Amino acid sequence: MSHIYNLENIHLLRPSVVTIGVFDGVHRGHQYLISQLVEQAHQEDKLAVVLTFYPHPDVVMKNLSGRYYLTTPDERAELLLELGVDYVVTHPFNDKIRHIRAVDFVDQLKDYLKLSQLWVGVDFALGYQREGNVAFLQEQGKQKGFIVKTVDLLGTDHITISSTLIRDAVQQGDMEQVRQWLGRGYAVAGEVVHGKKLGRTIGFPTANVDVPAEKIIPANGVYAGWAYLGQERFMAMTNVGISPTFEYKGVTVESYLLDFDRDIYGETLKVTFEKYLRPEAKFDNLDALIAQIHRDCEEGQAYLEALDRRANS
Repeated sequence: MSHIYNLENIHLLRPSVVTIGVFDGVHRGHQYLISQLVEQAHQEDKLAVVLTFYPHPDVVMKNLSGRYYLTTPDERAELLLELGVDYVVTHPFNDKIRHIRAVDFVDQLKDYLKLSQLWVGVDFALGYQREGNVAFLQEQGKQKGFIVKTVDLLGTDHITISSTLIRDAVQQGDMEQVRQWLGRGYAVAGEVVHGKKLGRTIGFPTANVDVPAEKIIPANGVYAGWAYLGQERFMAMTNVGISPTFEYKGVTVESYLLDFDRDIYGETLKVTFEKYLRPEAKFDNLDALIAQIHRDCEEGQAYLEALDRRANS
C-alpha cells in the first residue's frame, strides 16, 4: 500500500482496476465505490488504484482561495489506503492537465497503471473540455483493451452524498449530519502551538491547534469531540473562534482535553468535532465563563460516552 505523488512516478507491472476523482473527505459515497473496486480487483488478482488530484480542480478553474478542503492529500490517501487500496496516486492539477486531450490521458493510464478496468460515475468526464465522457472512454476501452464500469454513488434520504454538501454542513456547524455522511467525525490535525495561554489562568489549559490553511474549519462555537495524540484518545471540548471574553483577534481552534495534564507543544494533535454544543459568547466575568465551561464539559462528556456506547453495541 503506497501513496505516490505524480502519475509519472509509478509504473505498475500488474494490471490494475482504477477509479479517478478528487475524493475530498472520502465520504460514505466514496467508501461504497472504493470497497466494491477493491473487492473486485483483489478477486481478479489485480491492483486497486485510486487516481486523485491536488489542487482541487475547482480551486484552479474557479481561482478559489481560503479554506476549501475536507482533507489534505496525505489525510485523503491514508483514508483510501485504509479501505484496502493498493496505490493512491495524487497527480498535480494545473494548466497542463487542464488542457490534456482525453485520448492522451487514457494512454498515460495504460502506460503507467497498466489499466484493465476503469470505474467511474455516470456523469464522469476527463480531458480537455470534458471531452472524455463515458461513451468516449468505452470506445477507447474497445480499442485499447480495458473495461469501463459505471457505478452509482451512495445516497441517503434521497440525496446523493457529496463533498460540497459536507463542506456546507461543516461550515454551518452541523457536525452530526457531517458524521452521518462521512461515517466518522470531521477532524482537523496540526501542530500544538503557543497561544495566549489564557485558558490555563482559569484552570482550563487548551491546546492551540495550527490547522493547515487550506482545511475547512467548523462554524465558530464550542464542540464536543475526541483528541488523538498518537495512539492515545481523550475527550475534548474545542472552541472555534475568537474567544470574545478575552477579546482575542483572529480565529483559533483550541481544545481542552479532559483528564489531561501534559506539555504537548510541538506535537501533532488530531481533533474531531462530534457535536455542536453552543455558540461563542462573551461573559460578564470569569466566574460566569468558568461555570459555563464546566457545563460544556458535563454535556460533552455525556454525549461522547453515549456515542461510544452506540458504536460498541
